[in-house]
Formats: sequence, C-alpha cells, structure tokens
Amino acid sequence: MKFACVPFVKSLLAATVVLSGLASAVEAPAAAPAKADPAKGATLFTDGDASRSIPACVSCHGAAGNSTIVQNPKLSGQIEAYVTKQLIDFTTPNRANPVMTPYAKALTDDEKRNIAAYLATQQSKPNAARSKDTLDLGKKIYRGGIAEKGVAACASCHGPAGAGIPTQYPRLAGQHGDYTVAQLVAFKSGARKNSVQMSALSKRMSDDEMKAVADYIAGLK
Repeated sequence: MKFACVPFVKSLLAATVVLSGLASAVEAPAAAPAKADPAKGATLFTDGDASRSIPACVSCHGAAGNSTIVQNPKLSGQIEAYVTKQLIDFTTPNRANPVMTPYAKALTDDEKRNIAAYLATQQSKPNAARSKDTLDLGKKIYRGGIAEKGVAACASCHGPAGAGIPTQYPRLAGQHGDYTVAQLVAFKSGARKNSVQMSALSKRMSDDEMKAVADYIAGLK
C-alpha cells in the first residue's frame, strides 16, 4: 500500500501546482496603461513620424492645436479624455473618416493618450461669432435649449462658458462654427454615431438653428 500511494500523491501534488498557477493568473491585476507623456505627444503632433508614414497633426490642426482652417477643429485646451476617445472612435465604424481613420489606426494607444495630454495643456486662442443677426437665437439655444422640440440647453452638458465637463463632454468654446455645424449635420444624418445624445438632439434641430448655435459657440471664451 505504501508504494501504491506514490502515483496518487504525485498526481495530487501536480494538480495542486496547476490550480495554484491558475489562481495566481486570475488574481493578478491587469497592467495599468502607461502614464500619458505630453512631451512625446508634442513631438508627434508637431513632427509626425516619417518612418511610419504618420503625418504631423499641426499641418491640419495648427500650431498647438489652434487650427486656422475652419473645416478642421481647434484642439487646443480640449479635454484629454475626450481627444483620446475620439482617436479611438476614429478606428471604428462609429466615426469613420477618410483622413482621420488611417491616421488613428497608425497610432498606438499610448500615442493617442500622449497627443491628447499635449493638447490639453495648450492655450486656446479666442475666436469670434460672425453673424450678428443670429446671435440672440444662438445664445437662446445654447443657454436654454428649444423646449418645444425637446432640445436641451447646450450649457447643461458643455458648461455656461463652453469649457466642457472632463471625461464626459468636450470643450466647445471658440470652436470654428463651420466645423461645429458639420458635426451636428453628421450626427443628424447618422454619418457620425459615437454619441446617442447628440444624434437625438441634432435630429430635432433645423439647419438655421444649428448654424446659429454654432456661431454663438465660436464666440465663447
């Protein structure tokens, strides 16, 4: 009997080792993502990476993210978590874009965070509304919404001065009116699908209402 138990003991010990290893694997915490590095983000934003055919962001979004091209968004001072999410969304069907999708797919997750961290530290230059005729309507929509259409006040999510709410809603203050209108239209048509709230709200707005509130937003500081 003494020798007959040896195989059983060995099997028991082996099973114990295997189970112990599995337990350790289950209990081991997931590795935390590397802390964002704004300096590395600045290099990518300003210079790109020719070795990987990654263009410099500055060519479209301007120095420090202060775009002077009204079709391209101003990114300076934008909330870090929001920029990171958008770069991730560009790699999905929810925000497919012929320019940004290939670029976003070429970036690693760390690089996305680095660029976002850099932009969050930059000072946004003031912009201005361009139409005096629609200023009152834009202000009314931004601050009070359109009650009869069920359109909530933009300020309720993006803040009274358009500064946004970190990790939830983007900064809007000073954004180019043309760009804001284009995004509202994209939400309305379904071309952009990465915000259930904005898709629903934009469908209730007319083109004139979109233009008015977008122009008002451009003048926020």
